[in-house]
Amino acid sequence: MPSVSPVVRSPALRGRDAEQDILRRLVDGARGRSGGAMVLLGAPGTGKSAMLDFAVDQAEGFVVLRTRGVEAEAALPCAGLHGLLRPVMDRLPALPEAQAEVLARALDLGATGGGLALPASVLNLLAAVGRPVLACVDDVHHLDAPSREALFFAARRLAGERIVLLFGARDGGTAPEGIPELRLGSLDEDACRRLADDLAPEGLGAELRASLIEVSRGNPLALVELVGSLSAAQMAGAAAPPDTLPPGGRLWRAYADRLARLPAETGDLLLLLAADPDLDMAALVRAAEPACALTLLEPAERAGVVVSAAGDRHDFRDPAMRSVVYAEASAARRRAAHRLLASVLDHDHQRLRRAWHRAVSLDGPGERLADELAAAASAGSRGGYPAPWLAFERAAELTARGDVKAARLAAAAHRAWHAGLPQRARSLLTRLRSLTVSEETRGQAELIRGSLELRSGKTGSARDELLSAAGWLLDRDRGRAVRALLRASEASYLAGDSSRFLAIARQAAALRRPDDPAATQLMFEYLAGIAATFRGRHREAADPLRRVLELAPSVGNPSVLVWAGVASLLLGDDVQALRLSTRAVEAARVRGAVSAVPQVLEFMIQTEIWMGRYASVATNAVEGLRLAQESGQLNSAGQHLAWLALTSAVEGDEETCRIRAGGAIELAGAHGLGVAGALGNWALAHLDLAAGRHAGAAKRLRATARADGTNGHLVVRVMATPHLVEAAVRTGEHEQARAALRVLDRWAGSTRSPDRLALAARCHALLAAPGEAEERFRDALDLHHQGLCEFETARTQLLFGSVLRRNRRPGAAREHLHSALETFERSGARLWTEQARAELRGAGEAVRSRGHKAAEKLTAQQFQIARIVADGATNREVAARLYLSPRTVEHHLRNIFAKLDIRSRVELVRLLS
Repeated sequence: MPSVSPVVRSPALRGRDAEQDILRRLVDGARGRSGGAMVLLGAPGTGKSAMLDFAVDQAEGFVVLRTRGVEAEAALPCAGLHGLLRPVMDRLPALPEAQAEVLARALDLGATGGGLALPASVLNLLAAVGRPVLACVDDVHHLDAPSREALFFAARRLAGERIVLLFGARDGGTAPEGIPELRLGSLDEDACRRLADDLAPEGLGAELRASLIEVSRGNPLALVELVGSLSAAQMAGAAAPPDTLPPGGRLWRAYADRLARLPAETGDLLLLLAADPDLDMAALVRAAEPACALTLLEPAERAGVVVSAAGDRHDFRDPAMRSVVYAEASAARRRAAHRLLASVLDHDHQRLRRAWHRAVSLDGPGERLADELAAAASAGSRGGYPAPWLAFERAAELTARGDVKAARLAAAAHRAWHAGLPQRARSLLTRLRSLTVSEETRGQAELIRGSLELRSGKTGSARDELLSAAGWLLDRDRGRAVRALLRASEASYLAGDSSRFLAIARQAAALRRPDDPAATQLMFEYLAGIAATFRGRHREAADPLRRVLELAPSVGNPSVLVWAGVASLLLGDDVQALRLSTRAVEAARVRGAVSAVPQVLEFMIQTEIWMGRYASVATNAVEGLRLAQESGQLNSAGQHLAWLALTSAVEGDEETCRIRAGGAIELAGAHGLGVAGALGNWALAHLDLAAGRHAGAAKRLRATARADGTNGHLVVRVMATPHLVEAAVRTGEHEQARAALRVLDRWAGSTRSPDRLALAARCHALLAAPGEAEERFRDALDLHHQGLCEFETARTQLLFGSVLRRNRRPGAAREHLHSALETFERSGARLWTEQARAELRGAGEAVRSRGHKAAEKLTAQQFQIARIVADGATNREVAARLYLSPRTVEHHLRNIFAKLDIRSRVELVRLLS
C-alpha cells in the first residue's frame, strides 16, 4: 500500500492550499504506480517555481530530476533532455539497444532521427530508474522543440508508472493536448495579508499593507518585492506607499523582457493604453491613424500581454505591466503619447482626462495648464482616470505661487482621504510645511488632519485638532468651520465623553445665524437634537431632529443621510432609519467615497440591532471591518469588531465572541474609544446572560455606564438597559435596575415606538410585584406584536414563560416558550435555545431537538462552519463569511471530522443533508 505524504502547509505558499493538495495527490499516486503529469500555467511571479519546489519537498524517496528552459538554448536540439536526464544516464544499459543508441546520440549530438524512437526511449529510461521519479521542467515554453515534444509524449503515457512529470509555463498559452493543466491565478486578499505578515514579522500597518496588496494585484512575487522595497519612512507611515512595482526587480525585468520582443509600433500603442487606463477602442483607433489599431495590437494579444475588456476596451492581462510599459518608455515618448491622447479626447465629458494629458505633457505654460487641470478636477469626477486627488497633486506641481500651490495640495489631500487613501493624504499634507500657506488653507489642512486622526488615531487628539481647525476656518469658510465642530463633537461621542460633546454643542449653538444655508442649518439642528437627547430632554430634542429630516432632501450627501438616519432612530422610526442609512451607503459607493462607507455602515448596523436583524448585522459588519482595515480606519474597525462580537453572542459562540470583543476593547483602550469598549462589554454581557451568568452580565453592563469614557457610553448604556435590568433583577440589585429603567422610559416614551415601549414594559414586568408581573408581560407582548423585532419578542416570551411556569401555570407557559424556541432555533441562537428547552422541560414537556444530532457534538462555531462547508463553501469562503482566518477554519474542520467520525466533505454533506 503506498505511503501518504503528511499534510504540511508551506509558509511560502500562502493561498495555494488547493493547488498543493493536487500536487500532493499526484506525487502520492506515483508511489502506487499511478503516475501522472501536470502543466502549471501562470503569469510571472505567481509561484510556478515555488509549486515545483513544493512537489520536490513531497517526493521523499523519489529520484528528482530538474531542468529549466533557457531561451538561448531553444535552438539547440535536445538541450532540454540533456539537462534533465544526465543524472540517470547510468540506467541507459537497461533500455533495448536501439533505444539506448537513439537516446545517447540525441544527448551527445542533438540528433533526433524522427519517429517514436526518441520519445519512447525517454519514457523507458524514466521507467527504468528503479525508484519513483519526479521530473520538473520549469519555463517549458523556452525548451527546444524535440525535448519538449519527447517529454509531452512521455507525460501522456504515465498510467501504471511510478513517474510524475511537472511542467511550468507562462500564462497566455494552453497545456498540450492530453496533459492536465493547473492555472495559478492571483492570491485572494486573505492570502496576501498573511504573506505580507510573513514578509514583515515586525508588522505592517493595516493601511500600508492594504496599499501594497492593491499594487501587487495578488501576485506573490510582486508583494515580496514591494515589501522589500519599503523605506523606513514608508514603514512608519510618514511617506506615501509605493504605487508601482520596484523598478529593476525580478518581476519588472520579466515584464520588460517580454515587452522588448514586441514590434515598436505595438509598443507605441501599448504606451497609450498605459498612459490612460480608460482609453476605449474609438479613441485608440483615432490615435493610431493612419495605421490600424487592431492590427498593431495583434502581436501583444498573441503574446498574452493585452486582452479584450468590458466597454469596448483593451487592457493589460496583468495590471502590474501597465507601470512597466510606461516607465520603460523614454520621457520624449511618454510626452508624445500624452499629447496625442489630449488631441483625441475632445468630448465634454473627457474634460478632466484631456486636461490631465495636457498637464503631464507640458503642452503649454505651466500655470495655465495647472489652472485648467484644477478647474476640471473641481468640476467633479465619479470614478475613472485620473483620480481627482492625482489631478490636484499634478496641478500643484505645476503651480509656482506658494499659496495657490498649498491650496491645491490641501485639495489633493482632501480627495485622497475621501478616496480611502489616508497615508497618501498625510504625505500630501506633509508637503505643505515648506510652503506659504494662507489662513484658509491652514484651516482646511487642520480639518483634514483632524479627520484623519478621528478615524485612525486618538479621539482626544482628534477633538483638539478639529476644534483648532474650526477656529482657523470660522471667519473664512463658515460651512467648513461648522463641519469641523461637528466632527469634534463626533470625536467626543466616540470617546463616550458626553460633557465635552455638550460643550461643543453649546459652542456651535452660539454661532447660528438665521441666514445660514440649508447644509449649515442642518448641522446646527443635528447637534442641537443630539445634545438635547444626551441631556435626557427627549421632547425638546424632537423638533430639531424632525428639522434634520425636513432639510436632508435638499443636501445630497452621504453624511447628511446618516444624520437623518440617526434622527429617525432617535425618534423611534427604525424603518425610515434603515431606508436612509441604506441610501447613504449607496450614495457613498456611487461617489467613490471609500472612506465614508465604514462609518455609514456603523449607523446602518445600529438600526439593524434595534430591529433584531443579526444576520444582516454580521454581513455588514464584516464588510465594514474589511473596508476600515484596508483604509487604515482603526477606530471604525473597533466598532465593527464589537458589532461582530455581539452577533457571536447572539449565536452563542463563546470563543469567537470573546476574541472579537477582546480586540474591540483593546482598540478602545489604545484610541480612547468609549463606544467600542462599551459595545464589546455589552457583547460579553449578552453572552453571560444567555449562559445564565447573571452576576457577570450585571458587572459588565455597569461598566458601560461609566462617564469617564473608559469603556462606557451613554448610547450603549441605553441600548443595553433591557439586559442590565434582567441581570440586575436576577442578582437582587433592584434599585440599580430601576435607575437604569428610568432613563430608558424617558426616551421610549418620547418615541412612541412599539419596539422601544415593549422593551421598557418587559423591564417593568421583571421589576413588578408577583401579582402585577403577568399583566405587564402581556402588555409588553402586545407592543412587541405591533413592532418589528422578532428576536426581542422571543426573549420576552421566554421570560414570561418562565414566570408562568414558576406560578404553576405550565400550560400557559408552554405556549409562549414554544414560540420563543422557534424564533431562537430559526436565529441560530444556541444558548437562548437551550434556555427555552430547559424551561419547556421544567413545564413538563419532553423537548426533542429540531436541530441535527451533529449539533449536539459540536460547539456553536463548529456547527456553523460545518453547515456552511456542507453547502459547498471553500475554507476561504467560510473564513471570509465568519471573519476567521483560513487556518482557523482548517483547524476547526479537523476537529469537526474527528468529533463526527468522518473523513471527507462528502461524508459531511451526507450527514447534514
